[in-house]
This record gives sequence, structure tokens and C-alpha cells, in this order.
Amino acid sequence: DPKISTPVAAILALVELMENTTAGTMFELVQELKDGAETLKQQSSNSISLNAGTELFIEFVTLFPHEASVSTFLELKTELIRQGHQYVTEALTYRDKIAQLAFDFIKDGSVILTHSYSRVVMQTLLWAHKRKRISVFVTEARPRGLGIKTAEMLAAAGIPSTVILDSAVAYSMDMVDFVLVGSEAVVESGGLINAVGSNQIAIIAKAANKPFYALAESYKFHRLFPLSQYDLPTHNSKLLSFSVPQGRAHRNSSAKPPTTLPGSSLGSSAAAGVKDSDPPASIKISQEQIARNNPDVDYTRPDLISLVFSDVGSLTPEGVSQYLVGMFAG
Repeated sequence: DPKISTPVAAILALVELMENTTAGTMFELVQELKDGAETLKQQSSNSISLNAGTELFIEFVTLFPHEASVSTFLELKTELIRQGHQYVTEALTYRDKIAQLAFDFIKDGSVILTHSYSRVVMQTLLWAHKRKRISVFVTEARPRGLGIKTAEMLAAAGIPSTVILDSAVAYSMDMVDFVLVGSEAVVESGGLINAVGSNQIAIIAKAANKPFYALAESYKFHRLFPLSQYDLPTHNSKLLSFSVPQGRAHRNSSAKPPTTLPGSSLGSSAAAGVKDSDPPASIKISQEQIARNNPDVDYTRPDLISLVFSDVGSLTPEGVSQYLVGMFAG
């Protein structure tokens, strides 16, 4: 279902797990839910938003009060399943709430810059278009190119829009009233994890004194505290790695160059079987190779974010931190 985001789908999966579990105690149930969440994580290439959803639901189950009216574990499990389905139904209304909240910050005639594709951003833009005149710059959002999807949907809805290169963000920023982006997760610091490129857009917006707004459903609030890009769960040593062309030694390699006999007139390149006059070998680099070597998401510091619009209200980054503490404190 295209309306269901990854965290909500993960919560639904855990509710279904509860419906089929053989656990006989709360401890066993929570352990099964944790194992199920780990299985979901292993099947996802980007598990950040998925983890936000599973963490939220497992915390809800753990802290769920045992009322006197619930006399058996089976009754307790049935009530947890009922509330799980109820939460998912309610979560599907969050985008409308956020769109209505952000609408007040969109003036008639606004020029908006958005990045990649986000369901909640799309909902907000469609809501605003029905009541005000807006125009939208959409970044191409490489390597996945999801900005094209956004632009096509905006065009179908009759919203004036144009796709710009990721490298043209600074060029276009003076024409923009504010930036509006979605989120993979909003973390404990109040910072944002979103499609790669969001961070540099926020830096440019800050330098140009333009507001940078993030839209995030509360089930994307995540207990992470990254200090840099390299603290993200998605980071690994293969990203942004330097490749060595086949058959050629890296300049910084510890391998010793081939030696020549004393008095030999051959240089090191000749000794390696390569003449100085030989042209460099033709090497093709595909878009797939570039995508594999680059991150899908990046981290935007809280000081670059003007406001976070959520179903729980419009929050400053500091307000997000406070809300997260309360949310997981029962």
C-alpha cells in the first residue's frame, strides 16, 4: 500500500506476529517482538525509519499498564493487538494533520524548494495548492532520482514545478522562500536523517537566511544521537571508498614497485610492462557503481533546522528532544 510508510508497515508486521505468537508470558512476547524486529532489519537496506517504528511499538508493549480488568495474559495480548491496529489506523491520519499545520506557514505565491520524494511533503503541497498559489523547485535527488517522481506528481496535480540539478541548489536558493523536506527519522538531538543531499541544502539555506522546515510523523522520532554522518547505522567502510583500477597499483599502496637490475636503463613503468607513451586504459563508470559507492541518507544538524512539523505540533529541534525523552519515559 503506497500510503503506508516503512515504520507503520513494521508496526503492522509486529502486530501480526503477536496475533500468531505462542508466547505465554510478557517476557516471551517482548523477546519474540525483538527477534521479529531484528529479522525485519536484516531484510532492509536502510533500516533507520523501520527501527524507529519497531522501537516505538516494543516500548509501547513493554510499558503497557496491566489493568485490573485484564485478568489473563491472553486478554492482555488481545488488548495489545487491538490497540496496535487502532494506532495504525490513527497513524494514517498524521499526514493530514501535518499538512494543515504547515499550511499556515505557506504564504500565497510562495516558491518552495523540496528534495527527493516524501509522502507527507506531497500531501502538504497538494493541500496548499487547493487554497493558495505555490510553485515548487524539486531537486533531482541522485542517486535514486526520486525528485523526478515528485515533479511528475506535482505536474499531474497542476502545480507549477521544475526539476533542478542537485548541484544547482545554491544557484536557485535566492529564488526560494523556504525549503520543505520530509524525513527518514528525527533523532534525539533534534537533527534530521533524510535523503542524501538534505544536509547540504540546509547549509545553503542557512547561509542564504531561508527557513528550512522538516515534516515528520511522530512514529519517525528515533532514539539515535549521531554526532556526524559516520555515526549513522547505514554508514559502512565501502561508502565513498577509493577504487583501484584493475591491474594498477594504488599510489598509496604498501606494495613495493618492481625492481630493476643495477645499471638498467629501464624506468619503473617499463619494468612493469607499461611504456610511458602508452595511452591510459579506457575505463567506464556506470551510474550503478556511483550509487553503490554513495550513501542513501545523510544527517542534518539541529542548528540548521528552523522547525519540525509533526502530528504532535510544530516543534523546534530542542522541542523534539524533549518530546522524545517524554515519549520513551512512559
